[in-house]
Amino acid sequence: MGKTDSYKVILEQGCGEIVEKKSRFIANVLPVESVQEAEEQIAAFQKKFWDARHNCYAFVIGSDFGVARCSDNGEPSGTAGKPILEVIKGAGVTNVLIIVTRYFGGVLLGTGGLVRAYTQAAQAGLAAAKVGEMVYGKRFHLTADYTLVNGIQYYLRQEEIPLENETYTDKVEYDITVRMEDADRIKDGLTQKTEGRLGIEETGEGYYPF
Repeated sequence: MGKTDSYKVILEQGCGEIVEKKSRFIANVLPVESVQEAEEQIAAFQKKFWDARHNCYAFVIGSDFGVARCSDNGEPSGTAGKPILEVIKGAGVTNVLIIVTRYFGGVLLGTGGLVRAYTQAAQAGLAAAKVGEMVYGKRFHLTADYTLVNGIQYYLRQEEIPLENETYTDKVEYDITVRMEDADRIKDGLTQKTEGRLGIEETGEGYYPF
């Protein structure tokens, strides 16, 4: 899969829990940027929940969803890690790790019951996390005289583009982030609005939170 226009990520981690026939399933959802970071988090949670029967997990890394791994951690093959991974894929989220910890309640759930329980736990964890969208776009640095400020701010409010890193000295300076498909139009619009008197410098291109 090539470069996508946007993808979803975890902005704030979350924790969800379900109980199925006395077994507790605790799902922790965390943002991760690399395989190494995911493995470090897995080791930390296995240490934290050392007394649990299982710590099953799945993670996906990359804006192209290129790395995907999962583990049943002793549960019957395909009943834990894969269902967690399917929840991640279904949500369209990447750079994410979901660890589902199971405290056994003494009642066997069977293959179908395990798949349902791990699926529901992962879904509960995702629902508790804050998910945001990373969109491919451009960043601009704006430099303007004070006489232009009201017009610039009005234009950007109409376009629902927030001002970032506002600086007021002898001139006013802002940073803005614009979706790639809107970049040329916004740049031209600001130039026209200020009759060419606005300094516009392109400072970056990549994925940014929107």
